[in-house]
Amino acid sequence: MTEARPLLLIEDTPSLQMVYETILRSAGYEVLTADTAEEGLRLFREQPVSVVLLDLMLPDRDGLDLMADMLRLRPDSAVIVITANGSINKAVEAMRAGAHEFLVKPFDDQRFLHAVENAARLQGAGSGPRPEPPAPLGDFVGRSPVMTAVYSKIRSVARSMATVFITGESGTGKELCAQAIHAQSSRASGPFIALNCGAIPSDLLESEVFGHLRGSFTGAIADKMGAAAAADGGTLFLDEVCEMDLSLQTKLLRFLQTSTVQPVGATRPRKVNVRIVCATNRDPMEEVRRGRFREDLYYRLHVVPIHMPPLRERGDDVVEIAETALKTLSAEEGRAFQTLSPEVADLFCRLPWPGNVRQLLNVLRNVVVLNEGDSVTLPMLPPDLQQTATSLPRPAVAAAAAAAADALAGPTLGGLVGRTLAEIEQIVIEATIAAEGGSVPRAARVLGVSPSTLYRKRESWPGQEPPEAAE
Repeated sequence: MTEARPLLLIEDTPSLQMVYETILRSAGYEVLTADTAEEGLRLFREQPVSVVLLDLMLPDRDGLDLMADMLRLRPDSAVIVITANGSINKAVEAMRAGAHEFLVKPFDDQRFLHAVENAARLQGAGSGPRPEPPAPLGDFVGRSPVMTAVYSKIRSVARSMATVFITGESGTGKELCAQAIHAQSSRASGPFIALNCGAIPSDLLESEVFGHLRGSFTGAIADKMGAAAAADGGTLFLDEVCEMDLSLQTKLLRFLQTSTVQPVGATRPRKVNVRIVCATNRDPMEEVRRGRFREDLYYRLHVVPIHMPPLRERGDDVVEIAETALKTLSAEEGRAFQTLSPEVADLFCRLPWPGNVRQLLNVLRNVVVLNEGDSVTLPMLPPDLQQTATSLPRPAVAAAAAAAADALAGPTLGGLVGRTLAEIEQIVIEATIAAEGGSVPRAARVLGVSPSTLYRKRESWPGQEPPEAAE
């Protein structure tokens, strides 16, 4: 990591200060902390700080006054203000006074890191080196904020023995996540055994997990070591764990409690040392509510959750993934493709990708096999994608302008003249989100802001719909 200017965290609640500092340090940032305005201002004067996280409610001074002094000293500093839910008006006042962003407690790790990364990026060009986001792990490609948060969590949890529960849509890279956890752990030299619980018939799954002895059932012509024993000293990855039969869930729970396996037909259990990572594309809590997944097993497995974001929420990662895969596929097929044309890159960033990375790779394989060239163009894409391209709105500033024009002329929204700037901003933002099929990340690309900015603005509005126009 390059030498970076530290962040300054000013928070007077010791428990929150510790939580915020831990999150930031695990993401690779150097952090200075203060619990009073006086100490914060002293550190700000003495240290090369360019990004400040400031709690507005401090014991010795009003946070807004402190921010004003900081911005007078260094006008180019990025101040992220932190406030409680009942102090939204004060946060808005801070934004008007020059704050870069505000966060309303409680907020999750991902939202927190988004705000910090955006502020650090803003400072990067004019304030010297800054903290670099965690590099992709294993076979992952992409440095979007949502994936940066995933990489940080993987690094944090990898060296523990805690069970990890990975969720996400099909094709988002849940097995890559499990492999990265294993590779970063102290068990990296041990085996990584993956078992897809949804791909094995239920009557054979127990044998696959725990093994069997010869003659223990019809067809058992030899002893078989199960996946749990094969993973001894390493990691056992149970993919699609919610597909597991309830009777086997009971045996899995016992395995987790005792760390012993008993093959089918055996009379004595065997002790093993295995780290469990599991995954599902379902909502595990919903499976518990429906009685398809044991609640006690859920709480044994759901110790550290990691959610893999869908491709449509990863911004420009889709282009980086596509071009990386394109070179690999071209080498395999003896083709010369290296890049996407600007039109295709633009389209890929707007597509919903219901099949995620798996669907993207399928499209690229189709293109490479059926076409020649060094750049993928729109006519090379499969017909269904070409058809989709004609129906998607273009993600340009013109889309926002058109939405605003519709607002001016539309019979339900009336005119914008006479409205406050805040009302007009809300109308344009919501119109852009609607034009992008409800996708906040794609709307953010249109408007030239970060997704976290739009999420923050929407949370500050009384409702999710723009104000109704006067008749």
